[in-house]
Amino acid sequence: MTYRRITLPLFLVQEQRRLGGSGVFTALMTDICTTCKTISNEVNRGAMAGTLGYAGSRNVQGEDQKELDVLANDIFLYMTDQSGNWAGVASEELEDAYMSRGSDGRYLLLFDPLDGSSNIGVNVAVGSIFSILRLPEGVDPSDERGYLQPGVKQVAAGYAIYGASTMMVLTSGHGVNGFTLDRNIGVFVLTHPNMRIPEDTSEYAINASRERYWPAPIRRYVQECVAGPEGPRGHRFNTRWIASMVAEVHRILMRGGVFMYPVDRENAPRGGHLRLLYEANPMAFIIEQAGGRAISGHERILDIMPERLHQRTGVILGSTNEVERIGRYYAEADREETSAA
Repeated sequence: MTYRRITLPLFLVQEQRRLGGSGVFTALMTDICTTCKTISNEVNRGAMAGTLGYAGSRNVQGEDQKELDVLANDIFLYMTDQSGNWAGVASEELEDAYMSRGSDGRYLLLFDPLDGSSNIGVNVAVGSIFSILRLPEGVDPSDERGYLQPGVKQVAAGYAIYGASTMMVLTSGHGVNGFTLDRNIGVFVLTHPNMRIPEDTSEYAINASRERYWPAPIRRYVQECVAGPEGPRGHRFNTRWIASMVAEVHRILMRGGVFMYPVDRENAPRGGHLRLLYEANPMAFIIEQAGGRAISGHERILDIMPERLHQRTGVILGSTNEVERIGRYYAEADREETSAA
């Protein structure tokens, strides 16, 4: 049988040749691959490594950190610092941007080192999310203004999911491809080329315990789904909720769906729950490149101009027809509010 497997390093080299690249992106992705393989190993060791508990500290958002949160963050910082390929990095877990030592790189890395860490102790899939930006000309990499770019400026984005198998899903603006880690050889192998999201879906994901806080457009959409075949949609929908954005987005990429974490009455003073630069932007980039849509409710996520490093936003993403329906509900609610005023 002819050997046909395409490894991630080979894929990157082929893309480099096709696009006439310099090889810099290949070097950047090598750093991220090594980092995610290291984190995957730590996650898979689980209780045997004694790292499933709380670290006794809080991150910049005031959230309790798990030991693996801290460890994953340290691995990202160490790997990127040692390579010299990055001008600077910013982490969801750190208050300030971090300038890489001894580097003249022209790229910035933003990352959520371990998304969904509340699931660590129950052996549910978690992951790492990353976004790559160019360092603006004349901007110091330790200056957070260099990172305050809208999502449309991303050079690449992706995530690693640590579940039954470890996968890396990646886009550089030319579609979305998924790679599965072959542990026998320690290399990511292309297993899901040109991933596409179905335009229609029968699944939606939302934290139903927050229903009392939901804005009217979200309440309307969910009530229609819950009504099933007897309701206005005339269709049966299923609810999913994992509490891990990586796992939710991965399921949507594989079979369609909608993920919703809106700005609501409780989280509105913070601007929402999910972080624009570390979670919303990279996932929105991936979703759109796979044929889906991603909005905050009122606008396209990738068009939002960030004003601060740890800015939050509402997130509604997934299958195009459902996300556009929710967007229409927001627009209708806005018009009704304007008319009432």
